[in-house]
Amino acid sequence: MTESAAKRLKTSAGGGVSIGTHNGHFHADEALAVYMLRKYIPTYTNATLVRTRDPKLLETCDIVVDVGGEYEPARNRYDHHQRTFTATFPGRNTKLSSAGLVYLHFGKEIVARQIGAASEDNEQVGLIWKKIYDSFIEALDAHDNGISVYDPAAVQAAGLQRRFSDGGFTLGAMVGRLNPNWNDPIPEDPVAAQEFEDKKFETASQRIGEEFDRDLEYYTKSWLPAREVVANAFASREQYDPEGRILVFKGQSCPWKDHLYTLEEESGEAGQTAYVLYPEKPAPDAKWRVQCVPLSKDSFQSRKPLPEAWRGFRDDELSSISGIDGGVFVHAAGFIGGNKTFDGALSMARRALEP
Repeated sequence: MTESAAKRLKTSAGGGVSIGTHNGHFHADEALAVYMLRKYIPTYTNATLVRTRDPKLLETCDIVVDVGGEYEPARNRYDHHQRTFTATFPGRNTKLSSAGLVYLHFGKEIVARQIGAASEDNEQVGLIWKKIYDSFIEALDAHDNGISVYDPAAVQAAGLQRRFSDGGFTLGAMVGRLNPNWNDPIPEDPVAAQEFEDKKFETASQRIGEEFDRDLEYYTKSWLPAREVVANAFASREQYDPEGRILVFKGQSCPWKDHLYTLEEESGEAGQTAYVLYPEKPAPDAKWRVQCVPLSKDSFQSRKPLPEAWRGFRDDELSSISGIDGGVFVHAAGFIGGNKTFDGALSMARRALEP
């Protein structure tokens, strides 16, 4: 879209404070960068949004993201397109986009406010700050910089082929789909045309922001409190198996995979735990689950699947085959099973560990 009298959009005026980004085709990184600033940083709450590529207009903005050819935090300039730009997040190799830049400089403040920490130097703040980058922000940085999850040359050399299409549905693609279609009717009036495009951007910013909100809430209110629960269960493993291969959550299950892998690594016992036992609900008469530990957090492969002879059977038939009373089910893929009692679930895990 050509720059004209409608070079910039002003929305949600916030006391003269303005955020600048580019107009035209938008991407997930600047959509999220704008959202994080407006939602979580008080200085930019309800700030005016200026979408333009005009340097003179950008100069008037209090903060500029994803445009302008400058990365100068002291002046609140956060572009990553310049040839000399090489910044990455601590401990990672992916070059940052505008989302990563804003998160790098403002993320600890966001996390600290969310958990009520008095200082950004709080250990828990740093832990969550890194975790959210790894689990969410880095994917946007990679997408915007054209970096594949896997090395394309290595994939080609290995002769790997997709079994099916995943629809290309990624965080970046989700935002990309909200851009105007090539044949959408566009108003002839330049001001109206720019407003049409800008409304699309506002929708995209809100959409990717909602996903960030969910991640932030999960890691601060669910994942973080689970650390202590998993650590206590990890410390008690040998109570159920001399080699520590069975982890038991007595009261209630919680998000355990990330914490288990970390605890194993820290203790020099990576790959040791095979099964996790937990009640289906926090009630005395609850049935129990036996879940296999995956090879990695997102893997469908288990370290030690439940016995093949049990898979796909239920109730009395399962009990007869396994020799363990109270059988409920074992999934056909062998990654999870159930029993009516804790003792029965523990017997299933112990039996499955036998050579």
